[in-house]
Amino acid sequence: MENKDVKTAQLNRMHSGKGFIAALDQSGGSTPKALAQYGVQESSYANEEEMYTLVHEMRTRIIKSPAFDSQYILGAILFENTMDRKIDGQWTADYLWEKKNIVPFLKVDKGLADLNNGVQIMKPISNLDDLLTRAVARNVFGTKMRSVIKEANPVGIREVVEQQFAVGLQIFEKGLIPIIEPEVDIYSSDKEKSEEILKEEIKKQLSLLDKDVKVMLKLSIPTVNDFYKELMSDPHVVRVVALSGGYGQDEANQKLAENHGLIASFSRALSEGLSANQSDADFNTKIGQTINEIYEASIT
Repeated sequence: MENKDVKTAQLNRMHSGKGFIAALDQSGGSTPKALAQYGVQESSYANEEEMYTLVHEMRTRIIKSPAFDSQYILGAILFENTMDRKIDGQWTADYLWEKKNIVPFLKVDKGLADLNNGVQIMKPISNLDDLLTRAVARNVFGTKMRSVIKEANPVGIREVVEQQFAVGLQIFEKGLIPIIEPEVDIYSSDKEKSEEILKEEIKKQLSLLDKDVKVMLKLSIPTVNDFYKELMSDPHVVRVVALSGGYGQDEANQKLAENHGLIASFSRALSEGLSANQSDADFNTKIGQTINEIYEASIT
């Protein structure tokens, strides 16, 4: 397939395919937690390199599982270190697309700035241009970057959305599709109010885009069901996906199913119950069950 044809196939899959996105992008800060949840304690590795090797083994096991199948999974979000490693001799992004028909994304943010105006914007992404160039060379389709909204502060929320779209435009201009992720904290006392402000700010930014610009949105599951329906029909929006945001698997799926057209992009809820000590049969059964449940909640 020509590169242009691949991009078109991937775009069509992300826009109208049935399924969800697997978020396999825990980064440096959250990797020890992800490994501990998987049953690999900090005493198992002596340094960062060993830690990343172990987490790559975990992600490889997930990706190679027969249950990790394009019938259910449309795309997968990778951490930079995962993009730069191989599975069975192929770069991870190539393995995902060529062997699994799953669209590869890359997490590009460098974490969150301190809380200000009730929000955490992204820290500056110093090497973004270089990282995007490498992502293009590695055949990545799109990117993901996260900010967090803790309070219904109009100034802060506007700042989050403006930053996300400004960086998103830079990403789009490099030939990648950005996933814009302004997460509303699910424990926020004024979550619903934050979502109202957020939706208006997103609509404002979408209306300013040139007509060929495409983005994806990754949002917390809204308090009011189907609240993001009109964003889904915006011509600039390839897909609206939901994060699990700290809900357990069952609750996340239940809430997701009540929002029509919203699909999952879960990380914690995806790896819940998986363990390094499981036999392959048990591991594959467990992840298969999880994938099936998230898929069912995503196709409502």
